Amino acid sequence: MAGRTLEELGLAEAPRDHPLAYPGTWPADSGLLDGDLMLPLERLVHADRRPVLAVGSNASPGQLRHKMTQFGVYGSIPMVRARVTGVDVGVSAHVSRMGYVSASPVKSRHGSRELFVIWLDRRQLDVIDASEGVPLPDGNFRRLWLPAPDVRVELADGRALPGVYSYVNRHGVLRDDSGAPRGHPGQHALLTELLARSAPLRGLFGVTPEEFSARARDDVRRCAQGTRLFAAHKWVTESGLESYAAGPADGTAG
Repeated sequence: MAGRTLEELGLAEAPRDHPLAYPGTWPADSGLLDGDLMLPLERLVHADRRPVLAVGSNASPGQLRHKMTQFGVYGSIPMVRARVTGVDVGVSAHVSRMGYVSASPVKSRHGSRELFVIWLDRRQLDVIDASEGVPLPDGNFRRLWLPAPDVRVELADGRALPGVYSYVNRHGVLRDDSGAPRGHPGQHALLTELLARSAPLRGLFGVTPEEFSARARDDVRRCAQGTRLFAAHKWVTESGLESYAAGPADGTAG
């Protein structure tokens, strides 16, 4: 099958290497990520894999390639563009040691949006779980099953999935002035706003997004302090998806 390289498509950059580029560049349409290539996708549903709704950098081919290579896991990953109702993209209420403040899904009652479903085999799912801290009791994310019809994931051919997995932040999400979960405007804009609102945050991470990213990167203690500051400032609310923690941990998706 004919394909194009990630470099050619402008999809090679990984936010783990370039934190201020988070969430990275998403593909324009569905495709099959195969190493350094994006190939045409022959089918939208993969019953032998698990569907994971990507709301942040997991929809970036460069980031996915980075994560898989780090763990020595190879093989193709179907990336399917879908129209999603019931979920929107919020802001995780924690500072990542990767040097950014990541996205997290939030419950939405307003309209729909285009997101990606990545279909992962068992080894690939283990890699993404590990990257989100899921195996750890104190990790930042939980992988939850979001069932239809609460969350509608409609594919380009009109079919709707019975549900999807997604990584929901254990710390909650950042809120807007009304108290509702806020959207993620992109890393540079987000960090600029947060630093402007908090002198203690500037004391920890500096006055610019560049300083924030550099100081946060690989400094677990500083990141934990920043996470506690979010809560101390009362910037945090629930994602609205917490109730799904009681659902099936795995297996539902095949």
